[in-house]
Amino acid sequence: MPADHRLMGETLHTQPYLVLGDKYARAVKVGAQAQPVMFPLASADEVPALLAQVDGVVLTGSPSNVHPRHFGEPVADPSLPLDEARDEVTLAVVRAALAAGVPLLGICRGFQEINVALGGSLHQAVHALPGHLDHREPKHLPLEQQYAPRHAVTLQPGSLLQALAGGAMTVQVNSLHGQGIKRLGQGLRAVAHAPDGLIEAVEFEHARAFALAVQWHPEWRCWDDPLSSAIFAAFGRAVRQRRQQRLADARAYAAAPETPA
Repeated sequence: MPADHRLMGETLHTQPYLVLGDKYARAVKVGAQAQPVMFPLASADEVPALLAQVDGVVLTGSPSNVHPRHFGEPVADPSLPLDEARDEVTLAVVRAALAAGVPLLGICRGFQEINVALGGSLHQAVHALPGHLDHREPKHLPLEQQYAPRHAVTLQPGSLLQALAGGAMTVQVNSLHGQGIKRLGQGLRAVAHAPDGLIEAVEFEHARAFALAVQWHPEWRCWDDPLSSAIFAAFGRAVRQRRQQRLADARAYAAAPETPA
């Protein structure tokens, strides 16, 4: 799970912190029945070695946005937070995890990171687009209302996501984002759309393991929502399957006779 890089504290005592939201870690612990792990100061060149030590990747949401230089655009609103240190690691994680068959779940910013890592681009202000909804949360309301269902999404028939939704054609989801997919990344397939046509979930055409990303926030009290519970449970099953394979490979390697020099 990635760390966000934030400055926290009062004005005269602001310090850098490496942060993981409780709701994401708790959803992995409870919903996926897996142990959250962070490598807070990892660099992009360390990603392949670190992925070999874990059984899955969850790319979390964040108040920050992916820097638009990664898809060839200038910053449209300098007042919005960025996190280039996170970008450096997570964009590398996406490509390496898919290549290695590591189970991958992307949420909100993580959904956008996956798209950008695979050559896609983002709308930097969905609410400014003609004919589009304002997908941002009502920040003046309590968290329970900010994370309440806001709109329907239509699911692609035959997709993993539709199967996790019990075959439903539409589901209600929350909505807490200002940016969204403009150009779909290579190898991705849109499997859910908002009423305004915005892509809300993607799957991978040739994934070697569980690989799903959603624009909404299934981590929020995932145990209270059937689809959110199903997403994390499926991710957890994939994680345990990878762990079993890693342990079997390690035992086979240890038992193999040494090759003469």
